[in-house]
Amino acid sequence: MTDHCFHCGLPVPDAVDFPVRYREKTEATCCAGCQAVAQTIIDSGLSDYYAHRTQGARQAEALPADILQQIRLYDSEELQKSFVHQRDENSREAALILEGITCAACVWLNEQHIRQLPGVLSVDINYTSHRARVCWDNTRIRLSQILEAISAIGYRAHPYDAERQEALAQKQRKQAISRLWAAGLSMMQVMMYAVPVYLAQDGDIDPDFLWLLHWASLILTLPVMLYSAVPFYQNTWRDLKSGRVGMDTPVTIGIFTSFFASLWALINKIPHGVYFDSVSMFVFLLLGGRYLEGIARRKAGEATESLVKLIPAFAHRAANWPSSRDTEEATVAMLNAGDVILVKPGETIPGDGVVLDGNSSANESLISGESKPIAKRVGDSVIAGSVNTSSPLYVQISQTGQQTRLAGIVRLLDQALAEKPRLAVAADRFASWFVALLLLAAAGSYIAWHFIEPARALWIMVAVLVVSCPCALSLATPAALTAATGHLAALGLLTTRGHALETLARVTDVVFDKTGTLTHGDMRMREQMQLGTLPAEQALAIAAALEQASEHPLAQALRQAASTLPCPATSRLDNIPGKGVEGVVDGTTWRLGSVEFINQWLASPLTLPADWQADCTLVVLASQAGAQAVFAIGDTVRSDAIAMVARLQQRGIGVHLLSGDGANAVRYLADQLNIADWHARATPEDKLAFVGQLQQAGKRVLMVGDGINDAPVLARADVSLAMGGGTDVARASGDMVLMGDQLALIPQALALSRKTLGVIRQNLWWAAGYNLLALPLAMSGHLTPWLASLGMAASSLIVVSNALRLVKRKS
Repeated sequence: MTDHCFHCGLPVPDAVDFPVRYREKTEATCCAGCQAVAQTIIDSGLSDYYAHRTQGARQAEALPADILQQIRLYDSEELQKSFVHQRDENSREAALILEGITCAACVWLNEQHIRQLPGVLSVDINYTSHRARVCWDNTRIRLSQILEAISAIGYRAHPYDAERQEALAQKQRKQAISRLWAAGLSMMQVMMYAVPVYLAQDGDIDPDFLWLLHWASLILTLPVMLYSAVPFYQNTWRDLKSGRVGMDTPVTIGIFTSFFASLWALINKIPHGVYFDSVSMFVFLLLGGRYLEGIARRKAGEATESLVKLIPAFAHRAANWPSSRDTEEATVAMLNAGDVILVKPGETIPGDGVVLDGNSSANESLISGESKPIAKRVGDSVIAGSVNTSSPLYVQISQTGQQTRLAGIVRLLDQALAEKPRLAVAADRFASWFVALLLLAAAGSYIAWHFIEPARALWIMVAVLVVSCPCALSLATPAALTAATGHLAALGLLTTRGHALETLARVTDVVFDKTGTLTHGDMRMREQMQLGTLPAEQALAIAAALEQASEHPLAQALRQAASTLPCPATSRLDNIPGKGVEGVVDGTTWRLGSVEFINQWLASPLTLPADWQADCTLVVLASQAGAQAVFAIGDTVRSDAIAMVARLQQRGIGVHLLSGDGANAVRYLADQLNIADWHARATPEDKLAFVGQLQQAGKRVLMVGDGINDAPVLARADVSLAMGGGTDVARASGDMVLMGDQLALIPQALALSRKTLGVIRQNLWWAAGYNLLALPLAMSGHLTPWLASLGMAASSLIVVSNALRLVKRKS
């Protein structure tokens, strides 16, 4: 063996010649597969991967024909239903799991390589879960081509399968336990030999027996060096090959230094230089700390990851409904829109749909945060992932796979977790150069102690290397953010942007929309006032026809009131956001909207009684001949709105009400909620200007809204919250989505975000304070290597455990 493979790091046999050109140098690879992968990466302009990776890639292998054939099966429309979301006619989005990811550079390489493929629109990879979201134009590239391209650079991608992912995670956990077990057994046996040596006085143990104990300690330490500590070596070797130092570099140097110094002392029979017990002990403590840390991190993220696993694998399909209620077993992937299924009590609903028969209730707590089961009767909608709690239901499926509301929630969570907040980036940047400073400190300690007390110099250097590994610094921010995001998701508040929690903690003012936000948005027409000669039913039918294409709650109320009336034909409909609509009905031009909007058009302004339906929104129907009818449309305030506003005001947060509704209705609601600052007849431009004025005054603004008119101002605010029952545009514009429309969660979210920042600061202060305390103690000779390893493992565990406080339901 003469060299190591440039791509995977394995030894290169003497007779093998598979060279690649990298930065004007010829590098050796171990096989044709690694040569092809490395050359593909370099030719794609992605050679920086080799400069920044922290671990080597696995050995590349050519894809067998059967694997290639399996990959091409993923182009099947039927197969894609379970994991591909069709965004529009041509663009599609898939949830994939990547195998072979070992470090952040692997994530970077895959993202850059996939983005270069013609037809790929976007790609985001979550380093924590290794789950990727890939969006592509299906007319330009096929999914199988994307999967083959990923394979070409040495990785494997397949549709996300919760069971398969859990199996991979389980395999990794078993390997970690076996390494920890080997180190633990070795440590216990070596300590049995070392303790008598430490306790005995000089001369109490026969020299021959003493050296026999030392040789036995060497033999028992070999499994630790050759098996348990291998992950540290692998990480360090990849770091050094790429010209950088990583977090495991000081650990590896400490392990090697301790072992070979003890071996040298053993061979040369230096009595007080054998410390095999320290080697096995701090490897065991480091592995134990990382294993416990991994458990804690999985616990912090389990609330969000559990959403992915909600959908069952099988369903009871009623193939001959309604002529027969007999069912057959079918995989959920085979279900189509229109299929009728039987959901038995205790079973999970596999797709979005509508109840055709039965009376029951559904537990939607994992999706919306609503703890009480929700009654479900004929005609009610049900959500994929919710649990039928009491009686059988026959459900007609409307959406399956990636089209369901649950799949949309998971996409939003993936989007949020793919973004790295500013605090996390800063912590990672600091940790990267801290390692270099640590190595310099260790070298300086050795040199200084070599002149003070040479016998202790080596062990003090080892203690310095081990005690201040910056794992805690790197974990401080992501552990807290993952825990808080999971907690909010469990409550029913989805974080869809990485910066949301960080910004939410600094909010000074909250601006609310009215209809559908502070009120239910379940508008009903309470009264109709006739002003002209047009019959009341005809006026209502014209108003409903003008609003036939609108999603606004006022439009829905008019359409519902006119549901039994014939709808006249309309043309040239023109919606004026925040004001009203104009269109032609039977050759006559009509306007429907606010009093101000109508008065801009009429020769004689309309005046209405000030006390008529004061708590309602007034909508006027008029032609150029004059106003014909006024519709009073009312809404009900959400039950938790008053308490929510009071809690915000108690926290010193400014509360503002901004609505496009009439002054009377807005004033009435503001009085009910005790909101002093309210603004009526606000257009989308007015809302943008208002939020801009608050921001110019130094305020941090949270905007809460639900309608399409709110989308621009949701995007403009420092942080925005969209109601889960609002329009798709509003939800896409929001940094957070309130799935259960529970306003009481807003003060909780503000409190939790501030608590999260507090935990992050505590973690960073702890990590910094620990290093400032531990490093001088180690350099001054007050810490032994095993105590140093215990301190380092405990430091990381404390940081993650502190973050787990954010998982608790009470905030």
